[in-house]
Amino acid sequence: MQASDRFNINSQLEHLQAKYVGTGHADLNRFEWAVNIQRDSYASYIGHYPILGYFALAENESIGRERYNFMQKMLLPCGLPPEREED
Repeated sequence: MQASDRFNINSQLEHLQAKYVGTGHADLNRFEWAVNIQRDSYASYIGHYPILGYFALAENESIGRERYNFMQKMLLPCGLPPEREED
């Protein structure tokens, strides 16, 4: 692999990270990454009606109630953020 190939791959990765929030970046901590994954999962569940129907059937709830519950879980999917240490 040549130096120009590595530069091209890194520039493509930086472009993807700037364009899509869920792909992460170098300063992303573990909590923020977990929040992105959870929110992306809940959005997928809400957007795919058969999966939403499956969850509703498994939990014996209506589809509307499951959609509402998933949207509520999207607010704080991993709980409150940890306190940051001041430098």
